[in-house]
Amino acid sequence: MRTVAIALLVSAGMFAMQVGQAAEWQVLPDTAPAPADNPTTPEKVELGRMLFMDPRFSSTGTVSCNSCHNVMLGGEDNRSVAMGVHGQTGGRSAPTVWNAAFSSSQFWDGRAATLEDQAKGPVTNPIEMGMTELEEAMDRVRDIPGYRPYFEKAFGGDDPMTVDNAARAVAAFERSLITPNSPYDRYVRGDREAMSEQQVRGMATFAEVGCAACHSGPAFSGPLADTGKANFMKFPTFTDNDYVSDYKFTDDGGRFQVTGKQTDRDFWKVPTLRNIEMNAPYFHNGAVKTLAEAVQVMAKTQLNIDLSDQQTADIMAFLSALTGEFPEQPMPRLPMTSGRTIVE
Repeated sequence: MRTVAIALLVSAGMFAMQVGQAAEWQVLPDTAPAPADNPTTPEKVELGRMLFMDPRFSSTGTVSCNSCHNVMLGGEDNRSVAMGVHGQTGGRSAPTVWNAAFSSSQFWDGRAATLEDQAKGPVTNPIEMGMTELEEAMDRVRDIPGYRPYFEKAFGGDDPMTVDNAARAVAAFERSLITPNSPYDRYVRGDREAMSEQQVRGMATFAEVGCAACHSGPAFSGPLADTGKANFMKFPTFTDNDYVSDYKFTDDGGRFQVTGKQTDRDFWKVPTLRNIEMNAPYFHNGAVKTLAEAVQVMAKTQLNIDLSDQQTADIMAFLSALTGEFPEQPMPRLPMTSGRTIVE
């Protein structure tokens, strides 16, 4: 009996130690912070969902926000690089929109400080949605009578149908895209059964080899920072390996394209690891097709270490524990135009 009691105490002590270590890490909140000038309301979320799904605000009437950031999937399109109007492709992979509200800036290079700013960018990008001006896109919204009641409910006022309000509505919808209560979250809260033995081992390996130095915080994208002050890291850090040349990781320049500063070359916003198993292919250029190789690439290019097969498998198991619960996304019925089209 004394041996059994000691064994139970040791087991409880190990579990307490594991939870204690995990307590330094953060769970994903159930709600996202919203700016004072755009509090989240059900009316804004409803309108934002419609605008997010509506392709008529692209030049060809074929591309919506959801085309590249598909909320029926992992919040992106599973393509190496995103495809916009006329089948054009850019040079970067579409980042997931799920849990984007927990990032202090948006896009791979952090060029948008807020979700509101981000919502405006793709509309006038010639490769993405291809509209000439934001007001041109807004004129299409105004030309659909059925949208007006939704803007009036969401914002009120004499003239609620503005570019800024459309962006506010899309941002409000995006702040509703949260995937909480993953096995990791439940484990951190104290549920000892939430993660498997391999996932717990992978969590320890993730921390020990240095992954958590960058991928921390509630979204595993770095600690929460002030708006517009994203967590940027140089990628790749160690360039003397075949991954860098084979996958052309340094061809883009990263944040250098925003600031023009050589010191920002190859710096990127630290991406979230939430639901990462759903978001292949990986990295800013979508060059790596599997999560297993992505883990090995990160270890070599950022930490200059070669992971064993067991370490890779354990870290992957832990990353699978970051997949949360996806709230149901009903497809909205979009307002229609009668007897005419607004797409030229």
